[in-house]
Amino acid sequence: MQDRYAGDVGDYVKFGLLRHLGPGRRLGIAWYLHPDTKDGGHTKYLREPEHWRQLDHKLFDLLSAIEQRQRSVAALQAASIITANFSNDRLDCSAVDIRERDIWRSKWFAEVLRKLSACDLVFADPDNGLVDDRQDRRRRAVFCKQIPLAEAKALAVGRTAVIYHHNTRRKGGHLAEIGHWMEQLGTGTIAVRANAYTCRTFFILNPDHEIRNRAISFCHRWKEHLVSFVG
Repeated sequence: MQDRYAGDVGDYVKFGLLRHLGPGRRLGIAWYLHPDTKDGGHTKYLREPEHWRQLDHKLFDLLSAIEQRQRSVAALQAASIITANFSNDRLDCSAVDIRERDIWRSKWFAEVLRKLSACDLVFADPDNGLVDDRQDRRRRAVFCKQIPLAEAKALAVGRTAVIYHHNTRRKGGHLAEIGHWMEQLGTGTIAVRANAYTCRTFFILNPDHEIRNRAISFCHRWKEHLVSFVG
């Protein structure tokens, strides 16, 4: 996640999904907040209320107001879009010595787990998405934009976790990529695929029956906006 993306179409789908999954749950959000790299984000949908607003009127209006002012994660939290515990420590390793990045990241993630320990539904919002657990990744600057499998699985221990993933140009196409990560994330994992403007996937680990049904009904409601269920 980056401040510059606040209010974009990814946020509309993301918060729409969490608002649909969340009733009766104690939600926690781990922002994986990375420093902005440049201006951007797909906000054209906010100029098309006749096409988008009916999906979630309140959410649409709140995101529209944020887009017209200062776009930031802090603004999203202040707008009371959703009730949640937040872990919003910056994930920026650029100032960390390359030899210390592995330990630094481990401490950062331990703090995420501590802050969200009381939650029974958590959402992780890495800038880019999932990667494997290869040790050599942990010293790279780009690792601060990613979530390794080990962190995703740790977030889902004893509860449901929703993991954001920005689909790539992986050989075989997006459906094959989704299938690969579902297999890696473990039995029972389901996914919500959203293709508006750009392809992103929300992997749902350790879902109970209620969460699964809510994910299916969310996809049915949003199907005309290129949202689909995989599971």
